[in-house]
Amino acid sequence: MKNILAINFGGIGDEILFLPTLISLKKEFPNSKITLALEKRSRAIADLTNVIDDMIFVDIKTKNKYIELIKLILKTWFRKYDLAITSGASPFMSVILFLTGIKKRYGYDTGNLSRKLLTGVVKLNQNQYAVDMYHDIISLITTHKTSIPEIVFEKGEREPDTVLIHPGVSKMSVEKGCIKTVTPEVWAKTIDILRENGKKVILTGGSDDKECIAKIKALVKTDFVDYFGKTKSLKDLAELIYRCEKFLCSDSCPLHVAVGVGAKTYVIFGPTSYKTLIPKCDNIIPILADDNCPLKPCLWQRRMSSCDKLDCLDIKPEHIANVVLER
Repeated sequence: MKNILAINFGGIGDEILFLPTLISLKKEFPNSKITLALEKRSRAIADLTNVIDDMIFVDIKTKNKYIELIKLILKTWFRKYDLAITSGASPFMSVILFLTGIKKRYGYDTGNLSRKLLTGVVKLNQNQYAVDMYHDIISLITTHKTSIPEIVFEKGEREPDTVLIHPGVSKMSVEKGCIKTVTPEVWAKTIDILRENGKKVILTGGSDDKECIAKIKALVKTDFVDYFGKTKSLKDLAELIYRCEKFLCSDSCPLHVAVGVGAKTYVIFGPTSYKTLIPKCDNIIPILADDNCPLKPCLWQRRMSSCDKLDCLDIKPEHIANVVLER
């Protein structure tokens, strides 16, 4: 295989979860050129890996998404790909791959159309770690299995008794009404408890977290290291996470970066499924509310925005701090 096209639309977290699939393809075809078609908002994935040789940006979030997909098809005609895979769960993606004319095409079994238009299809199993779900797409192509995102970064020395905190989630999630983390008041109190127990606390975040970070800083009563805005790329964040003894975050992109660097990570989970978003290992610890909600996890499975009650995020700062301190 000389040229491989992989299509995966979604946020940067989705691209990190998709990364092991690309890594396994590169292991199977080490001399190949891998092109990733993705949304422009997720282009930072290139900071974390050396297996992506080229990228095609497709703006599918606009009213012109069909024009964007037609442009993608036209680009594939001139680049002469040997193999294409798609993570799309819609039958429409089977049509897109068929129209590219690429000889070998793989994706999920979405019905008769996908079986007729694709070279090989696999069952979509969403009840597993998302990395494994994506990796299933290439199970007919390779026996290589990459279990977690293998991120390229420079390893520094780990500083003992440090807790790095990244409290935010993407602005797009907030705008869509997807509340996935605790309040600034809870974060601030958690920082105070960790400091009172002798931990050095470093608070970080990106531009999307500006408002959240400002509220936390106004509420914290103890001293901490303010690292807001100082990481200029995902690679910078990966190196910072690795240097700290422990990492505490929300269900967001930094979680998947932390998995990739092998950090001891604690994650606040509310309406989303921790079973599909973190690997089964002792290094990644979910922190959950004891709410007994019969619908949890509901976000994405049952609804596209969070409910009004948010009992699933009624997590006390004392509980969060105790988990970080004791495990």
